[in-house]
Amino acid sequence: MDPTGTRRLGATDVTVTELGFGGASIGELFVRVSEHDAQATLAAAWQAGVRYFDTAPWYGRGLSEVRTGAGLRDHDRTDYALSTKVGRWLRPSSDERYDGAPWLGGSPNEVVFDYTYDGIMRSVEGSRLRLGITRFDVAFIHDLDRLYFDAATMDAHFRDLAGSGWRALEELRSSGQIGAIGAGINDLGLIPRFLDLGDIDAFLIAMPYTLLDQDVLDAEFPACEARGIGFVIGAVFASGILAKGPIPGAKYAYADPPPEVIEKTRRIAAVCERHGVPLAAAALQFPLGHRSVASVIPGASGPAQQARNVAAFQHRIPADLWSELKHEGLLREDAPVPD
Repeated sequence: MDPTGTRRLGATDVTVTELGFGGASIGELFVRVSEHDAQATLAAAWQAGVRYFDTAPWYGRGLSEVRTGAGLRDHDRTDYALSTKVGRWLRPSSDERYDGAPWLGGSPNEVVFDYTYDGIMRSVEGSRLRLGITRFDVAFIHDLDRLYFDAATMDAHFRDLAGSGWRALEELRSSGQIGAIGAGINDLGLIPRFLDLGDIDAFLIAMPYTLLDQDVLDAEFPACEARGIGFVIGAVFASGILAKGPIPGAKYAYADPPPEVIEKTRRIAAVCERHGVPLAAAALQFPLGHRSVASVIPGASGPAQQARNVAAFQHRIPADLWSELKHEGLLREDAPVPD
């Protein structure tokens, strides 16, 4: 695949490169990243032809947005697409014993979940200041799911979003401050709740669509396709295990993988090896077989890792690999695969 290839995001006017850049890693997720390495990583992505960058206030508690803005500052704003997230806003921490977990550094800011009108507007304003830009191509509603909230709290946040937050997003879209409204999805079954809110343009799917999981093909993806909604795929490596295989310490869904996931990954990796294809290449390219997927956005914490992502994206994958995965029952028969 060509990193410079582009696709339209759903029915919007937003165009993104098929290979994007996910900004969580340069926010120092699980590992320290120097300013030099962060900027070198962004430069390597740009040099390879990546023109879609995704970030969020949560990533490094503002650090990812600051670094992304610095890395893009010398480029014309019309030459790239940029997305951020809403639902959290930041304020300086007053605690000298500041704990930035899960970020191994980041900025010393406190995070406030807020899906109200004022919260959405405050979030976008803060992101504009940190990035040094005036508009976003997409604003994704961030982490409104079971990973962060119990059922009662999640319902309360959805009421805030439906009651006033959605109006803020529509105002931002109609004024041109954002090009599209999206939502991030970590859990199967949440897409219908967002569809009920209004005219949503896109979803950023973080876990439910990878080489290991395709249950969204049953109902949620078809419902979105019928409405012209586009997808961006994050966590293509299922939070780690699809990058290097089921090695000690590998993670699945940000936790230790259960035995059945380890075994399935081992079998997928064996098929890839028989065809001379790195597991990471198959994992990275697979989602783009779906016609509604516009981009995949792996992260990188250094220029060498970014180069590996590009190489994996460019690696030629024979059609027989996908056929064998389906024949072995490791990939759904109805899962669309790249040409």
